Amino acid sequence: MRTALSLPPPRVDYASRGYWAGTIKMGLSKFFILRVLHDGPMHGYDIARLVERTTKGCCSPTEGTIYPVLRDFEAGGFVTATEEVVSGRQRRVYALTDAGRTAFRVALDAWMEATEALQDTGRAFAAADQARARRDNANA
Repeated sequence: MRTALSLPPPRVDYASRGYWAGTIKMGLSKFFILRVLHDGPMHGYDIARLVERTTKGCCSPTEGTIYPVLRDFEAGGFVTATEEVVSGRQRRVYALTDAGRTAFRVALDAWMEATEALQDTGRAFAAADQARARRDNANA
């Protein structure tokens, strides 16, 4: 005789919009950091504000998220950082390297491919919903 196993509830609420939005924004923030640096060198605060402006608020990286990403990019050779005095204050100014420009192009291709797959999925989902609604109306 089989007994049902009692599984613990999931630790992540996969039905939460907040979970999915956060997951998506984490990846997009890295992409958009490369994107705004493609326009030219800038310091961290300007990068964060330009990412926010470029994404119309979809991605709003904080200091707690942007600087670890910039350090990872710097360690990987995708950005360089130089110390400059800006308005009388010492700032680290970040710039894309050739490897960073290549990474941006690769990331752009990957995101475009994912976007196309999402759009196809959305169209298929909408078509299935419409077919279900027609069946439900016919059976009513």
